Order: sequence, then C-alpha cells, then structure tokens
Amino acid sequence: MKRLQSIAAVLLALMAFGCSNGGTPNATPSSPSAATTRPAYPAAKLVDVVDDYHGTKIHDPYRWLEDADSPDTKQFVDAQNVLFQQFVAGELRDRVKQRLTDLLNYPRYSPPARHGPFYSFSKNDGLQNQSVLYVSTAADDPSPRVLIDPNTFRKDGTVALSGTTFTHDGTLMAYGVSSGGSDQKEIHVLNVESGKDLPDVLTWCKFASVAWKHDNSGFWYNRYPKPADVAKEDQARFNKLYWHALGTPQEQDPMVFDPGDKELSASPSVTDDGEYLLLYLSRGSARKNRLYFRKATDPQGEFVKLFEDEQAEYRFVEHDGPVFYVLTNRDAPRKKLVAIDTSKPEPSNSANWKMLIPEGADTIGSIDCINNQFLVTILKDAHELLHVYNIDGTFARQIDLPTLGSVSGTSGERTHTETFFTFTSFVDPPTIYRYDFKAAKLELFRKPEVKFDPSRYETKQVFVASKDGTKVPMFITHRKGLKLDGNNPTILNGYGGFTVSLTPSFSTARIVWLENGGVFCVANLRGGDEYGEAWHRAGMLEKKQNVFDDFIACAQWLIDNKYTSTKRLAIEGGSNGGLLVAACETQRPDLFGAVLCHVPLTDMLRFHRFSVGRFWTGEYGNAEKAAEQFKYIRAYSPLQNVRHGTVYPPTAIFTAEMDDRVVPLHARKFVASLQAADAGTNPILLRTETRAGHGGGKPTAKQIDEEADQYAFLARVFGMTFRE
Repeated sequence: MKRLQSIAAVLLALMAFGCSNGGTPNATPSSPSAATTRPAYPAAKLVDVVDDYHGTKIHDPYRWLEDADSPDTKQFVDAQNVLFQQFVAGELRDRVKQRLTDLLNYPRYSPPARHGPFYSFSKNDGLQNQSVLYVSTAADDPSPRVLIDPNTFRKDGTVALSGTTFTHDGTLMAYGVSSGGSDQKEIHVLNVESGKDLPDVLTWCKFASVAWKHDNSGFWYNRYPKPADVAKEDQARFNKLYWHALGTPQEQDPMVFDPGDKELSASPSVTDDGEYLLLYLSRGSARKNRLYFRKATDPQGEFVKLFEDEQAEYRFVEHDGPVFYVLTNRDAPRKKLVAIDTSKPEPSNSANWKMLIPEGADTIGSIDCINNQFLVTILKDAHELLHVYNIDGTFARQIDLPTLGSVSGTSGERTHTETFFTFTSFVDPPTIYRYDFKAAKLELFRKPEVKFDPSRYETKQVFVASKDGTKVPMFITHRKGLKLDGNNPTILNGYGGFTVSLTPSFSTARIVWLENGGVFCVANLRGGDEYGEAWHRAGMLEKKQNVFDDFIACAQWLIDNKYTSTKRLAIEGGSNGGLLVAACETQRPDLFGAVLCHVPLTDMLRFHRFSVGRFWTGEYGNAEKAAEQFKYIRAYSPLQNVRHGTVYPPTAIFTAEMDDRVVPLHARKFVASLQAADAGTNPILLRTETRAGHGGGKPTAKQIDEEADQYAFLARVFGMTFRE
C-alpha cells in the first residue's frame, strides 16, 4: 500500500507539471525545453556510503538503488516511469506511434543460408513481435516451410529465438531460447525434416556456442557453472568446454576442456569439412584470443596450442590439410590473412608464415572462403566494400555495391558457388543480393517495400578535427535541400569502443525523424574498428577521453556549420554509447539541447562488480586495482562528475529491468544524481522497460513503444509537431 500511495502522490504532482506550459502535454512549447517549472521528481533518499580509492574518498549516496529487489528501489522505479509517461503522453505521441507502426509494417527477410540440401532464412511479416525461421530446398522457393515460430513461445513476444546452429548436412539444428531479453538461454535440438524437437534441453547456457560433430552424434558447447553451484560473483567465471551426446541428459555431459583460468571463456567451432575442432579462448570482451585445435574425430586427442599469447586476434578462415588460413591483426593493426603450416615446429612464429593478403590502407572486416576463393569485407572510411581474392591471395575483383553502405549476412562454404548478403545504407532498407562466383555476377534477390521515398534524402560524409587534430569521420543524413540556418533539429549518435564500427544502417524509426525535418548524424569515434586496432586503442583505457573529445568536436562542427544549434541538438547512444553521451553531458552540459541515453554505464568506479562488467576491464580499466586507473576513470565517470548547481539539458534515460549485461542500477543512480543536482527546469527522466533486457530479442511492440516515447520526448523539448 505504501508503494501505491507514493505513486499516487507523484501523479498528483505531475498534474501541474504536465500543464506547466499552459497547455496539453504535447502542446508546442514556447522554448526548446518543455518545462518552465522544475518537475516534481520522486524522492530519493541519501545514504552515508563512502569508499576509499587509493586514499581518495568517494561518496555514493544512492548505493541503495543498486538493490533491484528492495521496496524502496521498486517504488523509485515505478514513480519514475509514471513521471516519464506523463511527460510524453498525448495526441502527438499517438501520431508518432501510428507512423512508426505504418513504416514498420512491411515484410523483412534475412539472407538465405545453405545447410546441406536446405536453405534457412528468417522473415517478419511486418508487425510480428519476433521473426519466424523458415527452411526450403531452394533459396527462391515461393512456399517455404515454417521451422520455428518464436511468436508461439509467449503471447507478449518476450521469449525469443537466440541463435541457431545446423549440422553440416542440415538435418538437425540446435537453437537457443531466451526470456525477457536475458543473455541466459536454453539450448534445444530440432529435427529439420520433421520439425519436431528432440528431448535434449541444455540449461544455463549464457553466451554459449555450439559446434556439431559431422556424424551428428552430438555437439561441443561451452557454458558457465549453474548459478546455484557457485558464489554470485563467480556466476560468469569458470567457463568450460563440454560434449553433449544426443539423447543423454545434460548432467552426463563430460567436460572436454578446462582453460585453467577462471576468467577465460572457451568457444568451439568445427571446420566446414569436419576435420578439426577449433577452440577460441578469450578474456572478457577483449579482441585478443588464444586459438587451439585438434582432430574432431579423435575424442582423446590433445589440443594443439597454436596461439596462446593473447596479444592479438586470430580467426580461422579455411585450411588445406595442416595449412591454416588465419585472419589476424598481429603486427598488422588493419589485419592480414596468412597461411600457417601447423605441422612445422613453432607454427605460431610469424617468420614461418606465408602472406596471402597483406595489411592495406583499409581495414579487413571479415573473410569467408566460398567457391575456393576469399570473399573479403573491407572497411573504408567507415563504409564497407566487397573484394574477391583467389586462394593464393591474388586479387580477383571488387563487387560493385549500390552506394556507401554496409554488408551483412555473407555465408557459404568452400564448395559453394554462390552467397547471399544484405546491403543497406542510411536511407536504403536492407536489400538482399545474390552473388554468383562462377559468373562474377551480382543480382538483386529480394527488395523490401517500405512506405517512404528514399530519393528525397541524402547522406554526406565529413571529417571533423578532434581536440588533438585527429580527423573523425561523420555521416550526415537529411532531406535534400536542407536549409543551413542553425535551426534544424538534429540527433548525433555515437559509440566509440570495443572495436564496434558504426557503418551505415537503416532504421524505419529514423525515417519519422527525417521526414519531419530532422537531421541524423553518426560519428565514427576512436575506440571502434573503423581504422583497425590502432584506432581502437586510441579510445580505450587511459585514452578513453579521446572518445568524448571526438564526439564533442562533431557536435560543435554541426553547430558551427549551421546544421543546428545547441538548443536543437540531441545526442544519443546506447550501452557503451550510453556511457559516451552521459560523459559528454556531464563534461559539456551547455553544448546539447537533449540527451537520449540508452542502457548506459555510468558508475565506472563500480561497473566491474556487477553481472559481466569485469569482462570490460580490458577496455576501461579497474579503479580498485590501480591508482593510475582510478585517476583516469574518475576523471570521466559520469556518476562521479555530476555537479550540483549545474543546469543540465533535457535528458531521457532508457533501461530495462531484466538487463543482465549493463545492469539498470547505472541508469537509476545517474538519474537520481542528475535530478538532485540540476539547477534548471529541464526534464530529467527515467524509463524502465519490463520483461526486456539489453536489447536482444525485444519484441516489435516494445520497440515501437520505446521509439514513440523517444520521439515524443524530443518533440516536446524541441517544439516539434511531427507532421509531414
């Protein structure tokens, strides 16, 4: 009852807040900020918690919000949700939601992938909460068969298909099922021809990979211990490799390999010909790994430790007998493909390697071996190209793509003569192409029908000088004929970390923004992989501030070049990108007119203590471990840099109650700190989604609701009507 009374009190306070402009919640405000009086924020108590970091005392007055199950935290979250919905609710939001729904209501496909005699692909009819998995005996079969419909898992669509792995002959498939957006999943096995599940069910398979043995007797997989068997802090440690024989209970699965290091994770793979079992060992999210192998047909075989220095990334591509073709960034930050004779002594010694595709001016993204050739994805100034090389490493040709864009979904085996892939840009919806290697011919396979005209928009790329002079690429998309008068509502998006490259991508939700006069920008910040490992390292650990400087420089460029103004510029990012916009907000609150902060990291002094946070210490460091790391983390950590008496821009923070990757305590503590410290009247709001996680598997209905809330928020603070 006490919790309900608190929410009711907030509702009463919001009645005045919602009409503070003298109109309805969706009325056009007289200034860029929709509130003229300070919002009635939920009460957030202060606790006396002080931590000592290498002799420096750090207060943490909202430590209680780390406990998601406490009545006080639940009351706080409920009240914040009421406040958020009161702010965005109204006819304008309804109009935005309807347009979002109309735009998304078109069939969407993934490119076909071949497994033995079958092709598989996913399709969403338009507004289905989850895409449906189909199989057929021909890629263009007009009557494919439904293999799995995740929409039948749960009525509200919050149980999702999370990964599929077919046997080499395509007769069996292992598939994952996750609930509420969790990274945790169950693995099931299905007979492809009958469409029936086998009795095999494997539980507690967080981040598990599956590698089938070619005789279909079972598969290798990796997993962590059952949560009940270890202390809470060890629930994402002690990852090991297991063997599952079909028809046996999981409890009988023998452990095949123990890395001997509780922080290493073991991910298996089997070569296309079934000869070798590969084992990738990685530490957290670091793009450095060990690579071991053994004969897949020898259950007693010992793993050969091909690479174990963890100083570079090593990815197996194909092999000819004992000669492995490996993609690596060792001594080549933008990557190279080498041939390694594993039968020779010290095969990991680079002096024994044969260069096939040397490091070039552009970054190699990925390599597939198809038609006895290498299909290579190239990153050039943050957009992607497709090149074909012969098996000896000689260049064959470039595949001409429609425009500056991105490629995804390439797949195939050495004996195949075709591949399918998706191409997209900021205004071109994901379009599927088929490439015939024998004829060297690219042809359109499937084009989506979206209810908008892409010819009305344009994308340009500029290069912005950051604080230290580094040139940072930025894409700018808007309606043709845009007037550079400094008054265009603009969203600047970024990420900047973990070697994630923000290449051009399409979003139907973004079309709503563009068709209402909005400008959408993507900054390719240091920390990503756009220019290889050197670009990544320039935005991590003690150099993390470079990422924020890059983003701030891009924002200033947009203002200086009259695309927008401070009062009309919104910054947006999620996860590590949520950290990005939160840090920029605390460093330059005067520069932005709105902040959209999704599933963010904000307490960088304690992030490693929760869920899988310690996986990221290679990227960020650990404030408890070393004084020098504490010093540079403390300097940018958003939570510890909120300053009382500062006027912060309108801020919408989005999180989800079941996010077990970036736990929502970061969002809760940050919003409480901002609300308490803010000296202005701009809205600072928190939206917590139910039965959702970090983003994966989120049903279509929830996606539309969140996007409608986001644009309704911007409409209020920017004074937009969202009418064509």
